[in-house]
Amino acid sequence: MAGYGQFCPVAKAMELLDERWTLLVVRELLMGSTRFNELRRGVPRMSPALLSRRLRRLCDAGVIERRGPENRASYVVTDAGRELLPVVEALGRWGTRWIPELGDADLDPHLLLWDMHRGLNRTAMPHERTVLAFEFTDVARSSSRWWLVVNADDVDVCDADPGFEAIVTVTVGLRVLTRLWRGDIDWAAAQRAGLRVAGPAWARRGLPDWLQMSPFAVVPRPG
Repeated sequence: MAGYGQFCPVAKAMELLDERWTLLVVRELLMGSTRFNELRRGVPRMSPALLSRRLRRLCDAGVIERRGPENRASYVVTDAGRELLPVVEALGRWGTRWIPELGDADLDPHLLLWDMHRGLNRTAMPHERTVLAFEFTDVARSSSRWWLVVNADDVDVCDADPGFEAIVTVTVGLRVLTRLWRGDIDWAAAQRAGLRVAGPAWARRGLPDWLQMSPFAVVPRPG
């Protein structure tokens, strides 16, 4: 990418950060992804070759460090990378507040569940394995069923039946759950829009606290 030819530090920062996909890769790293395959799940429309180039560029700039052997490498943010956290958070909150429109192309069940699995309030959930099932009513049947499998040490996002009984099943439109996760609507509004939860009463009551909301959710926009 050609430079802006300006001494302004904003211009110098953007020479690194406004390359296509770069800031979204930084977002994934700051949200906890460290492995190449984890990063790919957070930016699935980005080619592996381009992701590799962006990671090398961020390493060269001192934003991240690569650790471990070639086939087991991990990427860790440096002090310089961690200082980008409030920048990413501010952009996320600004986008939620002032660019609320969601086109059909913006909706993706995999990306939604990938985001949601990182924000689970696991301390409020049962200590044993807990499975949450999601059935989307407004997407193709082949991609309408998803599961979050919550274990003691990790959370798996599954698009095939994991073989464990779900404690709750959420039936909902993809757009409705996306808006709920973003903080555009609350649980009451989501239920009015068709969200249904099947399962024991204690689990239905606990689900809103388990799922929480996006870290970029904000208070309602004015007006």
